[in-house]
Parts: sequence; structure tokens; C-alpha cells
Amino acid sequence: MTECSKELPSGWSPCVIEDIVASDGLFKDGDWVESKDQDPNGDVRLIQLADIGDGKFVDKSSRFLTTAKTRELNCTFLKAGDILVARMPDPLGRCCIFPLNGDDRYVTVVDVCAIRLGETSISSKFLMYLINSPSIRGKISALQSGSTRKRISRGNLATISLPIPPLEEQRRIVAKIEELFSELDKGIEALKTAREQLKIYRQAVLKHAFEGKLSARWSEQNQDKLESPEQLLARIQQERQARYQQQLKDWQTAVKAWEKNGKEGKKPGKPKKLATVKEISEKEITDFPRLPIGWAYVRLGTIIDEPTYGTSKKCTYESGDVGVLRIPNISYGAIDASDLKFASFDQDEIKAFSLAKGDLLTIRSNGSVSLVGSCALITNQDAGFLFAGYLIRLRPNQGLVAPSFLLSVLSSHLLRRQIESVAKSTSGVNNINTGEIQNLIIPLPSVNEQVELMKRLDVSTPNIGAAENEIDIQLEKSETLRQSILKKAFSGQLVPQNPNDEPASELLERIRAEKAGATKPSRRKAHNTSAGKVAKAG
Repeated sequence: MTECSKELPSGWSPCVIEDIVASDGLFKDGDWVESKDQDPNGDVRLIQLADIGDGKFVDKSSRFLTTAKTRELNCTFLKAGDILVARMPDPLGRCCIFPLNGDDRYVTVVDVCAIRLGETSISSKFLMYLINSPSIRGKISALQSGSTRKRISRGNLATISLPIPPLEEQRRIVAKIEELFSELDKGIEALKTAREQLKIYRQAVLKHAFEGKLSARWSEQNQDKLESPEQLLARIQQERQARYQQQLKDWQTAVKAWEKNGKEGKKPGKPKKLATVKEISEKEITDFPRLPIGWAYVRLGTIIDEPTYGTSKKCTYESGDVGVLRIPNISYGAIDASDLKFASFDQDEIKAFSLAKGDLLTIRSNGSVSLVGSCALITNQDAGFLFAGYLIRLRPNQGLVAPSFLLSVLSSHLLRRQIESVAKSTSGVNNINTGEIQNLIIPLPSVNEQVELMKRLDVSTPNIGAAENEIDIQLEKSETLRQSILKKAFSGQLVPQNPNDEPASELLERIRAEKAGATKPSRRKAHNTSAGKVAKAG
């Protein structure tokens, strides 16, 4: 008796996937289809891993091949109602029901496993929810293999014990899950709508701020202290030169100390010459808001040091004592160190990639263009951490720009529009480089007005941030509740058992007898695909 069977409610039985696939069903991997086999003008769609959502078909990909090629490759055609299981992350083992109709019009890749239960078997929806439940997802995770690209083989998937209730109870479970999920989805949709409304409100506040309207009264009261745009730009250039000269002096001092110590270790690197930043043309700012007295549009590169890419060192993060910030640590303008990773670095690497209070970290590459350019401000408690390669360090010249001001202006619609315009890619990965960052155009007032502006933003925006955080907490709770519903469903706690239901053992026996007595049909060549092949990217 298996461990699964010991814990099952009355009328339930343990089985594996092959036990519930009837004679007219199938349980096999998709097909080995390489890039060279595909044809954008083909009439057969190739369903990809990206199409497989957690309980829903995402319908995202657009890959095709010809009917002739599917027959040459002996492809297996999908049917509406098939269960598609993703044998690779993320998450590993997620599955959905294939909803698209059409004979001989759809095939799938080898890293997707197709399950067709057949007419005499169990409920397809029940099996989909079961595979997506925490208990089965945990078993799948335990059976994964591969050092870099995790996957579960169909052979291992076939060994997982599944708890099967009577057929009538399956239907009650599915109905209850869908009732509860429907209510949950309505709540989630309301939370997401509220979050979008908060984003709109935040952008309205930031727009007001960076057009000089939020600090207009202060500006009127301090007109005698305000610089003209020409004076501000001239001072930026002076400050930039002075900062570079100070860096040269510091370097010369470091070289002398290095020589005095017998040239031990690596010679200090000379500061890079100031990058040439092109002037802003009138055409570039034609549709930008008009700025008040004392403000000017400037290139970001004129008020920060040369942006620095993160360490390219490949880290396992399994040992070491130096904290390394990664993309998941960038959270709503701040550092979330709850999942901080550690690695080992030499002193030169620590010096090159160490963060200081007032630095900003920005995401340079991501599949979501809305995350590219997202920033976090480094505080005292974050100082000393290093940062990984998909991040860029921005070090403001604090004589020209307050770090908190720069953080806020980089999240405004004016800057997000510029960032997403240069970062957006059709290849799937969106990028922004250091040159593009330096060319961004920002509205800049005097440091005194920046300080005043941030005081006013500090009154306006914390409530927005608190509301956004609360929404995120509720969304996390919603996902936890979803998993709790599935856990109860497949332990017999979601709906009542009915002793009059036909036991699952009789259903399983009927499927076994039907398969044993069925005459094996001749297999069409186009359906004669071997299982267990490994996918090739493309």
C-alpha cells in the first residue's frame, strides 16, 4: 500500500497517469521541431512552453510549420480538451487544458507533455487542477533533473501517485473550485484595478512636481535666489569638471600610496575622461512640458558619474560573505534584502562594485520593458553591497542633484517614456545601456528647490506607496488562498463525500478492462511519434 493510499478518504484510490488514460487517449511528449523545420507561412501552429499557463492557456506564441513537415516529422496533433503539462519552468509542471478547435492544425514541442484521457476516463478539469495543486507540484519538483535547465521527464511524471476520488465527487470538486476561484478572481481583478488607479495618481503627482507646479509658491518666494537656465547649465559644466579633477587628484594620491607600498597589488585605475554628452536639440524637447524659471532640461550624463555595469563574475551564491544585489532586490524604489545572496570577491572587485549611500541601482535588462530602468536608492544599510551584471550603478553628483529627486524623476512618465522607447525590443529581452542612460533628458531645478520639492512629495506619495504595498500583500494572500483551496480539494476537505458514489476503484478497473479488451487501432504515420526526446531551443 502506498503512502498516498493510506491518507485517502473513503472511496478514493491511488493511481498513476497511465492508469487513467483510456484506449482512445494518449500520454506522450510533444515533437522534436527545430528552427529549420518551422515556416511562418505554415498552416499548422506549434504550441510552445510560453503558451502553457498555470491553469489557463496563454495563447502567446506564433510559430508555424507546414502540414507536409508535420507528416515528415511524424507529429502528434493536439485536440481541444487535451491537458498540456510544461516539463520546464516556470513553474515546472504547470498545466492547462488546450482550448483550440481544429483537426490536424496544432502540434506542440517536446518539452510539453500531452495527456488525452479518452471518453471513459476521469474529468479532464479535475486532473488539471490536481496536477497544479501544491502536493503534486511538490512531487514534480522533487523529481526534476538538470543542472542549469531544470525539467521533469515524462518517465518521472508517469511515476507520480495521484489521489482519485469517485467520478461524481470529482465533478463536485471541480464545481466548487471554479465557484471559489471565480470569487477570488473578481477580488484579484478589483485589487489590480485599484493598483493601476494608484499608478495613474502617482504619475499625476509626479507630473505636477516635475513641471515645477508643486513648488511654484516656494519658487515665487525665492525668485531672487533662482538661477537662469543658462546659469544652471554653466554651473553643471563647472561642477562636472571640478568633480573630475578631484577624482584625478584622488587617483594620483592612490598611485603614490601604491608605489610607496612597493607596488603591491593592482595599480589603481585612472578615472575615465569625461564622456562627451551631446547638447539637447529643440526638436528633442518639442513635446516636453514648458519649465518655469530656475529649471532646465539636462542630459542625465551631465549630473552623474560614468554609469557602471555590475559584476560579470559568475556566482553560484552558495558561499561567501559579500552581499550581492540582484534584480529581485529592486523593489518600489528601495532595496529589499530579504533574499540577499552572498558570494566571494577579491578587494579590487569589492572596490569596483561596492555601493555607497546615495547611489541608485537600475535594471538594465528584463523581459518586461516596464521593469527596465526601475531604480532603487541605496541607503546606509545597503552601502557595501555589490551588484550583479543585469544592474547599473548611477552615482549622482550631489552638488547638482539630490539622490531622492533623481529617483523620483526617473520614475515619472516623462522619463519612463524615454526609457521604454530606447529599451523596447522585439527579440523578447529589453535592454538599456550606459550610453542611452546618459542621454536621457531630465527636468532639473536648483538643489534648494529639489529639497523643497521632495518635502512636498514626501507628504503626497507615502500614502500611495503604503496603499500599493497593501495591495501587493493582499494579492499574495489571494495566491496563498488559491493554493489552500487546491490543497483542501485533493485531501477530501473541500466538498462532502457521498457513500452512494461509485468508488474510484471501480472506475479505474473499468478503464483497465476497457484498455485490455480494446483492439489496438492501426496508427497513422502522422501520429507515430516516439516519446522522451529532448527539445532543441528555437
